[in-house]
Amino acid sequence: MNDSHQELEADRNNLLLFLWRNRKTVILITSTTALMAVIISLLMTPLFRSTAIVFPAATSTVSFSEQRNAKASSMDFGEEEQAEQLIQILQSARIRNRIVQKFDLMEHYEIASDDPNKNYKLGKEYNNHITFTRTRYGSIEISVLDRDKQLAANIANKIVQLIDTVKNEMVQERTIPAFQISQRKKDLLEQDISTILIELDSLSKLGVVSIEGRANLFQAYNESKNAVDRAFFKDKIDVNQKYGARFDGLEELRDEKLTKVAKFEDAYDQAESDANTLFNHKFVVEPAVIADKKDKPKRMIIVLIAMIGGFVFSIFALLIRSRIRELREKA
Repeated sequence: MNDSHQELEADRNNLLLFLWRNRKTVILITSTTALMAVIISLLMTPLFRSTAIVFPAATSTVSFSEQRNAKASSMDFGEEEQAEQLIQILQSARIRNRIVQKFDLMEHYEIASDDPNKNYKLGKEYNNHITFTRTRYGSIEISVLDRDKQLAANIANKIVQLIDTVKNEMVQERTIPAFQISQRKKDLLEQDISTILIELDSLSKLGVVSIEGRANLFQAYNESKNAVDRAFFKDKIDVNQKYGARFDGLEELRDEKLTKVAKFEDAYDQAESDANTLFNHKFVVEPAVIADKKDKPKRMIIVLIAMIGGFVFSIFALLIRSRIRELREKA
């Protein structure tokens, strides 16, 4: 144990002695690396970061059901599922293409329109400058990095605006056809009821009455005092015997259709609301503002890392050179 400790101490002293003997070379390489890092960092374009924070809404609809879920309130903040869905929308081509077109990012990122790899380069630049992150609090952070600090804030705020536009478009792609189906169904029910009412009105004009009224006709016939009244009620009775069953069937069908329409009203109102209402799908916690100072590059960090790298590199280079010399001497 003592021998191992002594060997370790000897190696350490040898290394320190080796560094001291080659201190000028180590200092020269480290200084040169640091100087190069300073020059490179000064040549790098400063980038400014603007950040907007939004919370997803828990629901994107107004419920007409009496058994309405308390979590479906339009005042509730969304949870993890809604946040993940919102990130997918933010990362979609629907938003990316509009941002690229609105701010002419092809030219801004200096990508030639005739470049065969323009879409790949554009996507890479876009993803490097615009990011979407879910925070530990469940909100979404929209971060835009750009050399133009005004443009960075404008892009972030425009993305926030596009959340509602794009999601409403996506929702309406499904809700409008559903509403159109509900509209056709409602129109057919109303048309059927109208046809039934017209036929019932025609039978009523002929003197056809409901079952209760027919009982009264027989009673009136029996209580008639003269032949004229008896003949009048006899005609009415004959008409009711001929068309009474049809009249009863139409009344039953009318009541059935009216019940269907009453039950269908809530579903129709829900479909109409979903198709025609433009909802706000997020809560804006913090809009993007123009950055006061640059976010990148971190020159001090770059220089520090370069110095450490240069120092380590110089030690390894000197050790390798020393080992090569030893091998040559032994050879």
